[in-house]
Amino acid sequence: MPTDDQPPSADILFDDFDCGLLHTAENGQIERVNLTFCHWIGYSREELLGRQIQTLMNPEGKTFYQTYWVPLMRIQGAVTDVKFDLVHHNGHATPMMLNAIRCEHATGIFHELALFRAEERHRYERNLLNARMLAERHLAKHLKAQRAQDIAQGKLRITYAAAEDRALFAEQMIGIVSHDLRNPLSAITMAADLLGRRELDAKQRQILGHITHSAQRAQRLVADLLDFTLTQVGRGIAVSPKQLDLHELVAGCLEELRLVFPGHELTHLRVGPGEFSADSDRLYQLIGNLVANAIAYGSAAGGVTVSSRCEDHGVTIAVHNLGTPIPPELLDNLFEPMIRGSHDNAELRSVGLGLFIVREIARAHHGDVAVTSSLASGTTLTVTFPPANH
Repeated sequence: MPTDDQPPSADILFDDFDCGLLHTAENGQIERVNLTFCHWIGYSREELLGRQIQTLMNPEGKTFYQTYWVPLMRIQGAVTDVKFDLVHHNGHATPMMLNAIRCEHATGIFHELALFRAEERHRYERNLLNARMLAERHLAKHLKAQRAQDIAQGKLRITYAAAEDRALFAEQMIGIVSHDLRNPLSAITMAADLLGRRELDAKQRQILGHITHSAQRAQRLVADLLDFTLTQVGRGIAVSPKQLDLHELVAGCLEELRLVFPGHELTHLRVGPGEFSADSDRLYQLIGNLVANAIAYGSAAGGVTVSSRCEDHGVTIAVHNLGTPIPPELLDNLFEPMIRGSHDNAELRSVGLGLFIVREIARAHHGDVAVTSSLASGTTLTVTFPPANH
């Protein structure tokens, strides 16, 4: 027996091979045979050595040997996949499949035979055929799924391209329209300012106030649309930070907003020294959007409180109002474009860009914005910036 350190000998491999192996002389005399063949045919090795293989065949097999096997081995030197019967030691027929080759050696000519039991060969072929059919079915199923996936991806690409085209067209139209609206709005504002310098009666001044208010709202809307277009095409909102006093800036902005929203109480709370570096125009826009949102969605009698804080851990601008809280399902997406709540102030309705622009201005200053809202405490939108010395 071979040990773990020694490979099995060639004789052991020869004897234990899965098929019958024989070496015969040119006349069919068996010179070497493995135990597998001996087991199949019911003879011992000693009984087979020196015996001609054709003596193990039935009459039909012997005829096949003389008329087919011998001539083919001499002409072609090989016999492949030939079926015939061998007679078992007990007398019953044992179907075999044969492959043989003719070999020339210095000692003479001999034949190498490999035999398989036909039943096992048929079983192997059936299993092979079944495996092939199963593989073909899986391949057909895979190809069908792949084709369906390719069709779906093709449709998705077409849909995506169409959506991109529509989005690009919408962005271009928003940019063009909002840009072209600025000139006539500026002319309206200038004309209203000139008219305001004349002597007007109460009715005329009221009408002029409405014109001015509407023009200012339109200008804010145009500014939001332009900023939205810039963010959608990847340019982002540009800022030019300069040193300023945050408290004074917020106070000045609220003074202007009191003229825009007469009848609404705007309160300013200050904390800290006020030194800050930011784009003043953008902060005016940010505060204006937050206050307009608070007035639109807050209670009419509640007023709006704006807090400006400059502390060691950061700078904040917070806008608080009382009224119906923001629905929980809107909180996560409140700062996305086109998100709007519901309110009764029809004249203050917008396209839903105000808070989106607030967030983009905050991020342009390396800050961010958050919201808290409840019935008891009201709604607070807080913009947080890095510390003043950041």
